[in-house]
Amino acid sequence: MKIIKKVLIVALIALIGIQFWRPEKNQSGYETLAAFEADTKPTDKVTAILKTNCYDCHSNQTSYPWYAQVAPISLWLDDHIRHGKGDFNMSDWASYSVKKKDHKLDELIEEVEEGHMPLDSYTWIHGTLSDEDKSVLISWAREARKPFRAQLATQELPQ
Repeated sequence: MKIIKKVLIVALIALIGIQFWRPEKNQSGYETLAAFEADTKPTDKVTAILKTNCYDCHSNQTSYPWYAQVAPISLWLDDHIRHGKGDFNMSDWASYSVKKKDHKLDELIEEVEEGHMPLDSYTWIHGTLSDEDKSVLISWAREARKPFRAQLATQELPQ
């Protein structure tokens, strides 16, 4: 019993200690999404879906819930955000090539169709995308890809 008590005390001290280590917040403002939204022209419904389900991990604008202040949850969320932005950061849209923009929209379609996005760990708390929301998002992404596909087709024509 003494070993269990010592382990619990060490665990409690560690839990208290990690509360002082705070990851940097991912909040550089909504204006960082202007290029993405100007290029892809989301409808109000699509913007609402993106804001509710995508922007937290795939942009420089995360809306943090209250529990993000508590370690180790704060560290876990930070890892999710870093990973999400590493795969696709809508705030960096202006720096993407036409080919990369097309590819990222194609990946978005694929990930939503296959149910990989949003992540299960996100939907446990925030809820899943309805079938209607998935359909709206996929239709929008397919339309948003068309200008990039056209640009790529003209770039591939022999000179």
